[in-house]
Amino acid sequence: MLGQFLINGIITGILYSLLAIGFALVYNTTKLFHIVAAAIYVFAAYMFYLFSVTLGMPVLMAAIIAIILTMGLNLLTDVSVYRPLKKRNASNNVAFVASIGMMTVIVNLIALCFGNETKVIDNTIHRSFTFGSVIITTPQIWQLVVGGLVIAAFLVFIGLSSWGVRFRALSADSVLFETLGDNTANTRTFVFLMSGAFIALASCLTVYDIGLDPHMGMNVFFNAMVAMIIGGVGRFGTCVLGGITLGVLQALTVFQFSSNWQNAVTFVLLLILLFIRPQGIAGHKKQSV
Repeated sequence: MLGQFLINGIITGILYSLLAIGFALVYNTTKLFHIVAAAIYVFAAYMFYLFSVTLGMPVLMAAIIAIILTMGLNLLTDVSVYRPLKKRNASNNVAFVASIGMMTVIVNLIALCFGNETKVIDNTIHRSFTFGSVIITTPQIWQLVVGGLVIAAFLVFIGLSSWGVRFRALSADSVLFETLGDNTANTRTFVFLMSGAFIALASCLTVYDIGLDPHMGMNVFFNAMVAMIIGGVGRFGTCVLGGITLGVLQALTVFQFSSNWQNAVTFVLLLILLFIRPQGIAGHKKQSV
C-alpha cells in the first residue's frame, strides 16, 4: 500500500515539476511573479478539450495544438503587458497586479465560453498495469514517461546548451547580460515560449487523467510555486527536486491522514523551510554588498 502512494507521489511530483519549471523560467529570468500562469494552465486544458472532444481530433494532435496555442498566449502576456510596463519603468508590483488582472479575465472568459461544470477528456475506463502491489493506469504511465523524459531533456538543455547559458546569465544579472551585447528581447521571447510549453504539457497530462474546470489553475499553481521555492529560487533544475519532494510528501500525508491535510502540510513545509533554509534545499545564499 505504501508503494502505491509513493508512486502516486512521484507522478504528482513530476507534474508539479513541469509547471514549476514553466513558472521558474519566467521568474528567474525576469523577476516577474507570473501569476497569470494559473490561467494559462487552464487555457491549455480547455484547448486540449476543444480539439480532442469538441472537434474530435486524435488526443496527441489535440495536445500538440493546445501546447502551441498556449505558448503563443504566454508570449502574448509578455508582449502586450509586461514589456510595455517595463518600457514605462513600472515596478514589478505593478506587473504583478496586471498579471492578476489578466488571470481573472482569462479564467472568466473560459468559464463564459465553456461553462463552470467539470469536464473530462476521455470518460472510458483506462487500462491499468499491475507491478506487485502497485497499480498504474495508462494516463499515469504517460505522465511518468513523457513528463520524466521532458524534464531530463530540460536539465540537459539548461546545463549544456548555449541557450541554457543565456538563461542562466540573464537570471544572474540582466544588466550585465545587456551590457555584454546579448539580445535580451530574443532571449526573453524564447523564455516565454518555453515556459508556455511546460505549463501546457503539465496541464494536458493532468486533465487527461482527472478532468478539468475553469477554477482548477490556482491550486495547482500554488503547489508549483511552493515546489520552486523549496527546491531553490534562482536555479532551474531545483524545481524538479522541489516538485518530487512535495508530491511524495503530499502522498504520504494522504496515506497517513487524509487528503484534507494536503494543503496544510504543503504550507507548513514551506514555512519551516523558509525559517531553516530560506534559499531552498539546493539554492545558493545571495550575498549582499
